[in-house]
Amino acid sequence: MTDASINTHTLETEASFGDYVALLKPRVMSLVVFTALVGLLAAPVGVHPMIGFASILFIAVGAGASGALNMWWDADIDAVMKRTAKRPVPAGKVAPGEALAVGVALSGFAVVMLALASNLVAAGLLAFTILFYAVVYTMWLKRWTPQNIVIGGAAGAFPPMIGWAVATGGIGLESVLMFLLIFMWTPPHFWALALFMNADYEKAGVPMLTVTHGRRVTRNHILAYTVLLAPLAVGTAFTSIGGPVYLAVSLVLNGLFLLGAWRIWRRDEDVSQADKYKVEKSFFGLSLLYLFLHFGAILLEAALRPYGLGGWG
Repeated sequence: MTDASINTHTLETEASFGDYVALLKPRVMSLVVFTALVGLLAAPVGVHPMIGFASILFIAVGAGASGALNMWWDADIDAVMKRTAKRPVPAGKVAPGEALAVGVALSGFAVVMLALASNLVAAGLLAFTILFYAVVYTMWLKRWTPQNIVIGGAAGAFPPMIGWAVATGGIGLESVLMFLLIFMWTPPHFWALALFMNADYEKAGVPMLTVTHGRRVTRNHILAYTVLLAPLAVGTAFTSIGGPVYLAVSLVLNGLFLLGAWRIWRRDEDVSQADKYKVEKSFFGLSLLYLFLHFGAILLEAALRPYGLGGWG
């Protein structure tokens, strides 16, 4: 092999900027940014735009750091799962040590800078969120218990509380309700995914509920959690972050979500190949829209409130 071919091969296997961006899980980061922003803007205390922008930026960096630490630890199981095999670490584009270094460095940077930009409560919540996701969920729960996504889902539910804390310096009932909305939504969302990606989890040895207890039990759990989620989501309409717009959106979404969960529950496992997991995939897609539109409605209520149009007057 000539020097020229060696250099070409090296360039082809070196990590690109896009690989390092992928290491931070940008899709997950976008959800974190959105829900944190809603928490900040829905708070009863205004924040200077520069402080708000800097705070959301550092929350995003913290979310990215969590993603890098997750990819570092989970590289072995990511490599055998079709859905994750092309991630930067299992694909060999970013070395595990690099992913760890990026995750640790960005974690420290994000927490310190959020403390300087806003307050210690918000920074403390961010630090706890990173620790919970990287250590409690990724290193412990994910490979140990079928309740991994139930307990571990708390990590993804903290961002609106962090945004609320940036504005208020504390924790309020409304921020807890936003936390619970994501917390209760997470299990049916991921269990629907697990129903049609079960082979990946079996191959990787991840004890998802579908692997340890089977699809029938998983379908029962999806319905149960959806039934518990609906009154919580609708009831939020009658708090200071809700209002008639949110109520209308929530009633429609929860009606559709309950219908989808019921269809999954009554699903017969003996279906044709053409129809295989169509209901589950539809429910999973709806679950993404469900969370986005609920938080979008909270944001709209906050935007209308200064004009006397948001809330219940």
